[in-house]
Amino acid sequence: MCASLAGANATLYGAPSNILVYAVGEKKFAYFKTSEPEQWRFSLRVTPSRFLELTDMPGIKPARYMGRFHWVTIVHPNSLPGDYLAELLDWSYQKALSALSRAQRAALAAC
Repeated sequence: MCASLAGANATLYGAPSNILVYAVGEKKFAYFKTSEPEQWRFSLRVTPSRFLELTDMPGIKPARYMGRFHWVTIVHPNSLPGDYLAELLDWSYQKALSALSRAQRAALAAC
């Protein structure tokens, strides 16, 4: 899903971090762990109210180092419905997109 978003690009960081990062422009919107343990857990940004809601759920915790900016880590993505995850991911993407300059957003819209 991430790769299909307009202007999204992926960067794979190898060992020791083993993380796949999705960004639009220079603004990151999702991180995926690509190795064991917890392979494919992922982190994304959410609204402050969703942050409180989600971090009360089992298998979801504040993202390491970024929790204060309302990022959560979903350890077991299969525990949530796919459409709910897509909604969360889209919000994180839109938040990153809104942080770009007007010229950058216009360039992405032209593609």
